[in-house]
Amino acid sequence: MNDRDIPIAVVANQVAPRTKQSNYPEPFAARMVGREKRALGDLFGLANFGVNLTRLLPSAVSALRHAHTKQDEFIYILQGNPLLITDAGETQLAPGMCAGFKAGNGNGHQLINRTSEEVIYLEVGDRSLGDAGVYPDDDLQALWVEEKWEFRHKDGSPY
Repeated sequence: MNDRDIPIAVVANQVAPRTKQSNYPEPFAARMVGREKRALGDLFGLANFGVNLTRLLPSAVSALRHAHTKQDEFIYILQGNPLLITDAGETQLAPGMCAGFKAGNGNGHQLINRTSEEVIYLEVGDRSLGDAGVYPDDDLQALWVEEKWEFRHKDGSPY
């Protein structure tokens, strides 16, 4: 990306959404229907952390419930009332609320929109080398290899 191509400022909800719904392999990718991400950090050429403006339609989920080994994550709710699922249980969120997920503790997290209204939130994560994703509810693991996610079964065999 050429520095001259990087905008100074944008209206976040006018940034084009990602064209690919999910990086997950099937059958997991199909579970991401109703989720839309706008990669704001990428638009500005940010290399140390990512920022997404994410929209969940009713019944949509943010991701499979997961935890990162090296990447901290943070969310800030702008609109709607998603349900946050963690190892501690369920927590109802509302606009203005935020949550953080420390890397390496294994506490899986996920947002679910169980309402009839849209949910919109910001998600921020660093881009730590050597990160891995752990999915406690699914036969899946993810490894960050050469700047992309590589997915495997929990036994290590590839999808």
